[in-house]
Amino acid sequence: MAIDRPIIELRGVYKRFGWQQVLSGIDLSIQRGKCLVILGASGSGKSVMLKHIVGLLKPDKGQVLFNSRRIDNLPERELMKVREQFGFLFQWGALFDSDTVFDNVAFPLVEHSQKTPEEIAHIVHQKLTMVGLPDSGDKMPGELSGGQRKRVALARAIAMDPEVVLYDEPTTGLDPIRADVINELIIKLGHELSITSVVVTHDMNSAFKVADRLVMLHEGKLIFDGTTEQIRASKDDEVHRFVNGEASESDLATLRAK
Repeated sequence: MAIDRPIIELRGVYKRFGWQQVLSGIDLSIQRGKCLVILGASGSGKSVMLKHIVGLLKPDKGQVLFNSRRIDNLPERELMKVREQFGFLFQWGALFDSDTVFDNVAFPLVEHSQKTPEEIAHIVHQKLTMVGLPDSGDKMPGELSGGQRKRVALARAIAMDPEVVLYDEPTTGLDPIRADVINELIIKLGHELSITSVVVTHDMNSAFKVADRLVMLHEGKLIFDGTTEQIRASKDDEVHRFVNGEASESDLATLRAK
């Protein structure tokens, strides 16, 4: 696969749920080996976009491509093979609380590979070592801190050596220090494993640290696409308020109303 071609493309993607138009003609190309951060207020369509990228949702109109192959029209059996090239770090980790750390990380390998138990054990230890938890395999998720749970979930996300990892609010619920550990891991895995990272976040500290490129969704459309320096300098009101955490006058007016 040519390395200069986008690994993921959304072409004119529209998605509606009932009366609500969530995505309105999204055009987006994601470059291989880079970290793209998707910003936007709650309900702006960020998670919906992620689900289109991995084929969990199909567009009402438009196309989704992975490695130059259209995937939005594939049957489920072929989509399952495509999804094996993706890892997904869910917002709250989504670990199986009744399974050990080892079994959580091993789960995708057991379900989707033909590897022997010995091979699986080696891979699990390797991935846990990469996230800084080499001796945690026998622990239960309930014995771990929030940051450690996120790191175990990340080890599971990379267990199958995916080409792409999708991060849905990876620092939610973590204190600034633990959040920075996750940021450092996103950067480390991108460099060491040549992973393409797509990060949905409200955390601007995280966004500025991990992003090679940022885009921002507003009312179903992309209103910004650029670098961290460019978004800091943006004169767009919506972009400026989001980056600086400033409420709009209309938001404040509802608080002032008697």
